[in-house]
Amino acid sequence: MTTPFLAPAERTWLAEQTERLLAYGHVAALPEGGFGWLDGAGGVDRSYDRELWITCRMTHVYSLGAILGHPGSAALVNHGLAALESLFWDGVNGGWYPQVDAAGQGYGDKAAYPHSFTILAPASALAAAGRDPEISAARAQALLDQALAVAEAHFWDEAYGMVREEFDPTWAICHDYRGINANMHTVEAYLAASDALTDPAAKQLWLDRAVRIIGNALNRFARGNGWRIPEHYDATWTAHLDYNRDNPTDKFRPYGATIGHGMEWARLALHARAALGEAAPAWLLEAAVALFDRAKTDGWAVDGAPGFVYTVDWDGTPVVHEREHWVVAEAIGAAYALGLVTGEAVYRDCFAAWWDFARQYLIEPDGSWLHELDAQNRPSAIVWEGKPDIYHAIQATLIPRLPLAPTLTPALAAGLLDA
Repeated sequence: MTTPFLAPAERTWLAEQTERLLAYGHVAALPEGGFGWLDGAGGVDRSYDRELWITCRMTHVYSLGAILGHPGSAALVNHGLAALESLFWDGVNGGWYPQVDAAGQGYGDKAAYPHSFTILAPASALAAAGRDPEISAARAQALLDQALAVAEAHFWDEAYGMVREEFDPTWAICHDYRGINANMHTVEAYLAASDALTDPAAKQLWLDRAVRIIGNALNRFARGNGWRIPEHYDATWTAHLDYNRDNPTDKFRPYGATIGHGMEWARLALHARAALGEAAPAWLLEAAVALFDRAKTDGWAVDGAPGFVYTVDWDGTPVVHEREHWVVAEAIGAAYALGLVTGEAVYRDCFAAWWDFARQYLIEPDGSWLHELDAQNRPSAIVWEGKPDIYHAIQATLIPRLPLAPTLTPALAAGLLDA
């Protein structure tokens, strides 16, 4: 039975967009190791040092590509795994540096956000290895085990059921700040790890931890704040609603409620619900619906033009009006997930409208997506410069063609595309 969302022509068009994005992203692989920050002109912006999160996300992307049979994908997966093994790895203190400079020196505090992707990348590579012999399953498994060991030793906080945000490079000092963004991507990573592992106890452990994080983030923090998710907290998980009020366009820690995160959390809640099966609590679907409705009401076409604003104040007033491509991509995924689960036509209507927006304003002739538009839907660079990676866009083209469980890469590997 094909998904009720997509007609055959829509599936064909999405497949074309996936392929175009994969072709566009090849240039990000750097000869000196890792993946670079894509600029807006089809090259790499060398003014940026190499970012761990970009290298991991591109490794994940080309794991998807390898399963889809995209030429050159296996080599790019191996390129990313090699960077995780050596370039970004801190051989003295353990863990991965968040950045590597032009001389090949890693630096920066050890942070949960990029470390979440050190789990996702090898988990995806492990799934791809089952379909492409050029990718070593043993290599991917070793890196996944290594990443989960780091998560266990440093980031997972059993007392709060969340992850700690950031340590100094030696792991001696844990900073007080806690963030919802890192926890959100940790949920994605833990769900992927659960699918990748074979030991039943280990699979259940990481799934249970993902659900605990979702429960805190949504059933406590979001529900208690009108379904606008507080982004920033102290070490006791007390929300700081005024955090970065004077720096609202921060890439990773903006002031206010982030519209795209409402959509992304909604989708992740439904992935977890699907993974749990009959054991899933009812609040997962309730939270997903409420988050979607709040983000759509607060964010979509609220300032006289189509598009999602980036952030809103705690009463729903727009703060940053720029339209980020990743917000539309996540809204598309959330609309698909809710439509699949509920069968309600409103989600199909949203899905169609938001793809129409992406086609009209974001997708470029070369297949890449503009990363940011201003309030009049013209190219902008207030929050994000260039087109750093293709992770959100390519997932938007694949999520509507797959079930909600297992996660993307093992679902592809299992032959569940359009099935």
